[in-house]
Amino acid sequence: MTLIIAGERSGVGKTTITLAILAFLAQKQAKVQSFKVGPDYIDPMFHSQVTGRPCRNLDPILTSEAYVQSCFARHCQGADYALIEGVMGLFDGVPFWGVADYASTAHIARLLKLSVILVVDCSRLSGSVAALICGYREFHPQVNLAGVIFNRVGSSRHLTLLQAAIAPLKVTLFGAIYRNDALTLGDRHLGLIPTDEINNLADYFQRLAELAQTSLDWEKLLPLLQCSHSLEQGHQKIDDFEPFPTRPTIAIARDAAFNFYYQDNLDLLQDLGAELIPFSPLHDQSLPARTQGLYLGGGFPEVFAAPLSQNSILRGQLQQKIRQGMPVYAECGGLMYLGKRITDLDQKTYAMVGILTTESVMAKKLTLGYRQATVMLKNTWVPKKQIIHGHEFHRSVLKTLPSEPLFHLKGLLPQDPITAEGWCRPPLHASYLHLHFGTLPDLPRNFIKAVLHFSNACVNL
Repeated sequence: MTLIIAGERSGVGKTTITLAILAFLAQKQAKVQSFKVGPDYIDPMFHSQVTGRPCRNLDPILTSEAYVQSCFARHCQGADYALIEGVMGLFDGVPFWGVADYASTAHIARLLKLSVILVVDCSRLSGSVAALICGYREFHPQVNLAGVIFNRVGSSRHLTLLQAAIAPLKVTLFGAIYRNDALTLGDRHLGLIPTDEINNLADYFQRLAELAQTSLDWEKLLPLLQCSHSLEQGHQKIDDFEPFPTRPTIAIARDAAFNFYYQDNLDLLQDLGAELIPFSPLHDQSLPARTQGLYLGGGFPEVFAAPLSQNSILRGQLQQKIRQGMPVYAECGGLMYLGKRITDLDQKTYAMVGILTTESVMAKKLTLGYRQATVMLKNTWVPKKQIIHGHEFHRSVLKTLPSEPLFHLKGLLPQDPITAEGWCRPPLHASYLHLHFGTLPDLPRNFIKAVLHFSNACVNL
């Protein structure tokens, strides 16, 4: 078995409950593998901190259904228990490839043939909870609702009313969590505040483990969490990659300002032979020794714009190296950092690397959603005219757009407008678009080829 923790809607507390389950299992020294449905970066950070194992994203739009199956099967190997945290409400997906709720939690449950536990926010419910649960259970016959967890229960009397309401449904109640504002994590404009910025996280996980121990029915829950999946269950195996004979060195920005990375992307680069060396644009005054390429992920450069700007020595080195031809792959926050300036939420402006002739300004509106991208330029990374799928997740806008954009972007609905985006000055790739390399194996290969070419050119100078 293994389970998916789903919500009846966003904001019901499924992340807190998922973390509580993971914390309890990890406290018992169990090997626990977690997964997150959708293109999320921050929730997986919390998962990984609890379990000590990288959380994996399961997203068939960014990758494929076959990749999701393979990823799940592969990473369950060697684990005692596995748990998937869903996204939004149970059936909240997009109409795609003829599936009404593609990439929803329910879609992943059907794809992997897993059961679902529904987290219900009971703070404003009593008898109506039965109708709600009945609707979710009956809505799609191929989704197996194993039971529910009540969250934000007001009192023991409230719990009694809720239990009485669902008694006729014969639905399994796996536990009840009483309202506790002290367990609420802080958030900002892109979601939860990442783990790097939270003090006493170990204490928080300890409280969650204690909550799970006293509030959940482990006799019922534990058997459903046990891993039983194997690569022999008909799932397509993830491609094996032949590493390059020469081991290139790629510096990867990893600090509080840059921490949005899919673990699979890092794994694929390493499988191809790359050595990934972390560095901090906030604190380090130089790139790591032997750096031949640069990976700048997303994150919160707007929150840390002042210290990023103050680190002028590193900014100058980056500008020099990139102008010399060092390959750079930059997404979202990385794109913002490579521009001339960032204007933050307080309307204060700070100088950045300045390699791109644009600057980013924080806006009132969040840009969020899946995108179908058509490659418009001949470039180092992906073939011209190829169609790829990615995800936008930012609250900044660029003052100046590229005269020759890398991508034409469109949402997945027919009425969605087309926009132009992405900077490509081979061998530099900078875009707001977040990509998963799982079904784009040529991208990390081409990145490494460019890194090796740059390294050889430097040696021959």
